[in-house]
Amino acid sequence: MLEPASLADLPAFRCAHAQDDAAGTGCTVIAAPDGAICGVDVRGGGPATRETDLLRPENMVQKVHAVVLSGGSAFGLEASSGVMEALAARGIGFQLAGAHVPIVVGACLFDLLVGENTHPDAAMGCLAAERALDGGGTLAEGNIGAGTGASVGKLLGAERAMKSGFGLAGLRWGSLVCVALVAVNALGHVNGADGRALAGTRADDGTIMNPLEAFARAAALAPPNAEDGGAPTTNTTIGCVLTNARLTKAQAAKSASCVHDAYARAIKPVHTQNDGDTVFVMASGEEAADPDAVSVLACEAMQRAIERAATQATSAYGLPAARDLGTC
Repeated sequence: MLEPASLADLPAFRCAHAQDDAAGTGCTVIAAPDGAICGVDVRGGGPATRETDLLRPENMVQKVHAVVLSGGSAFGLEASSGVMEALAARGIGFQLAGAHVPIVVGACLFDLLVGENTHPDAAMGCLAAERALDGGGTLAEGNIGAGTGASVGKLLGAERAMKSGFGLAGLRWGSLVCVALVAVNALGHVNGADGRALAGTRADDGTIMNPLEAFARAAALAPPNAEDGGAPTTNTTIGCVLTNARLTKAQAAKSASCVHDAYARAIKPVHTQNDGDTVFVMASGEEAADPDAVSVLACEAMQRAIERAATQATSAYGLPAARDLGTC
């Protein structure tokens, strides 16, 4: 029987946000001071990621010490350097020649179209990491952390988009726990489990359009142009599932792959050329579990977290949220 779970059920992980509300950007740090097995799967056409090659099963590093989800597009990768400094200062990481070298991986979303033209930097990453290490038992949702400047429904341009944000959902199946964290900044729409649109491209009357209709209109207004291939990716949903399961790197990578099913259920369209959709799975290893059970539970938790990213957001930067339109 499925039961709710929270970060408090996963003491191996410490999580916290930092953000600049005026700039409309932020980052979220998920720290594992003792290290955790980690896998990743990248599906979007334009990702901004850090150190994901380390997570390939054939590569040497077995455990990571933090995952960083950040705004700021590729500029936001700088936040991970601050996370490394904060972890190393606490003696976290692999010991090498008298120093500590924490393994920090991450992914960024594009939120440069809202707020001021700044981005998460090393200082912001360091602050989020210190907050995580000093507390980290709970995590707020909505316009916070990596979800501060997130928006969805940009098929017909930013002026018809809606505010999204950061969402979290956890599930327990016996002793197995999975908690999903996600910042939703999709080109497409966010739908609830019943298929009803929660947030997306707004029609002239303010209602949410059918995503296929919006996509068709967008294609008619601006046919694909091969010369646009070098343009920055302006969207991206980035998430991480935390679990107490005992997994290998290969199993964690496979679970991350399966969790993209949740993206496909909740976001339409998804994994486009204008998204850099990425999923991490971090496993602390306390519980023996069927890897397929982990994937099923993780996928269900992520679908719920994506919905919460839309329903917990509040209007900001000229964009209305689902709460305002009464769609949640």
